[in-house]
Amino acid sequence: MTNKAVDSHAHVFCPDHPFAADREYTPHPTQLGTADRFAAVLDAHGITHGLLVSAGPYGADNRCMLEAIAKHRGRFKGIALVNADISDAELRALADGGVVGIRINILNHGMRPLVEPGAERLLARVKEMGLFVQIHSQKDELIEAAPILRKAGVRVMFDHIARPDVKKGAAAPGYQAMLDFGREGDHVVKLSGPFRSSLAGPPYLDTDPYYHAAIEAFTLERCVWGSDWPWVRMDERMDYGPVYACLKRWLPDEKDRNKVLWETPARLFGFR
Repeated sequence: MTNKAVDSHAHVFCPDHPFAADREYTPHPTQLGTADRFAAVLDAHGITHGLLVSAGPYGADNRCMLEAIAKHRGRFKGIALVNADISDAELRALADGGVVGIRINILNHGMRPLVEPGAERLLARVKEMGLFVQIHSQKDELIEAAPILRKAGVRVMFDHIARPDVKKGAAAPGYQAMLDFGREGDHVVKLSGPFRSSLAGPPYLDTDPYYHAAIEAFTLERCVWGSDWPWVRMDERMDYGPVYACLKRWLPDEKDRNKVLWETPARLFGFR
């Protein structure tokens, strides 16, 4: 591995950590993967670092992700799932353990995580600590959340370019709301998940206009790429190579790809 690169969206699972009792889904056994397996996949594709997103079935138990970060000694950083009433000490411990942001899942929970008791204070603490608020939404869900996020003044990072509704086209309000954040100059988008929006299937050509628009709005200074390995909640077989190949189509210039794969995530997340 001669050039450094970051996969900025992946999940890892630990056989010795049970899932939360109130989990919304249980991953299929073929869609589980340990940190060591993820590291091997990265090695096979010449990728040196990864940003892990704590897996939803664990709820607010981030131990699996934190153990992966600690074991791999600087190769990984993380995005945590937390409850609104998390203590200051617990939030600081996450940051000390390599966490660079928290994830709020609007797609599964609606506005509740942003308006429940303690949410406003949590966002204020996250802002004070310089952490990202990673938003997982789809279609037009972002519209209602946008004013809350702007009022909080947090730095937002959008999963999977906000999973646009391809049926509605790029003018759809939810997708345009994400692009507006990009034009404001301090937020970040993940060029990931075309398979979660595509109607045409591999190689997901019908999503290309959305990725090009996201790149234009956010600029290469605030775009990162992620695989979404090991592709939970998918009904078809997924492989790393075809997903990774999309980036070359979106950014045919090698210097541009290097910026998205290394320069930008290294600066944003503190990789070395």
